[in-house]
Amino acid sequence: MHVRDFAIHTGYFPPDAQAALVSDLREVLTHAPLIQPVTPRGKPMSVRMSAAGRYGWISDRKGYRYEARHPSGVPWPAIPDRLLRMWQDLVPDARAPECCLINWYDASARMGLHQDRDEADLTQPVVSVSLGDEGLFRMGNPTRGGKTESVWLRSGDVVVMSGAARLAYHGIDRIRPNSSTLMPKGGRIKLTLRVVT
Repeated sequence: MHVRDFAIHTGYFPPDAQAALVSDLREVLTHAPLIQPVTPRGKPMSVRMSAAGRYGWISDRKGYRYEARHPSGVPWPAIPDRLLRMWQDLVPDARAPECCLINWYDASARMGLHQDRDEADLTQPVVSVSLGDEGLFRMGNPTRGGKTESVWLRSGDVVVMSGAARLAYHGIDRIRPNSSTLMPKGGRIKLTLRVVT
């Protein structure tokens, strides 16, 4: 399905693969625990974050940027193989991803409309995976303002942002609590794979 040049692969990961991914992520998070980022103005963000790959994306009072190490000082763990296989399947002509950002949303978390533009090569795609509770994904335009469209992303859905969608504003308006049984305590995980350099 395509909405505003966003390619949405509904149910790309079946339930058994979703459970295996969650297991992979638990291993990643034992080495690089979730952190509560703040904006450059010092306001706490409503999501918690970690990462895997050569780089992780950091937000703090110094600004938004990629770093080669978790704030604890340890290198980021490797990106799980099943995510690398997904990338190769969906965007075979792209360079290998260098960051898998891990965002964890509780029932009250949001992510305002934003562009992914901290990367050096903006011709490379961004691929995101939804796990757990459903999230209302809003898709906008390459400039702020104008009409937007929204779609509920369910556990196992994958979104590819390339071409005209690569620099489009997008965000998560709300979470539908307890809409998935993937994680016993609920919540939503969004994985975002990117080429950084």
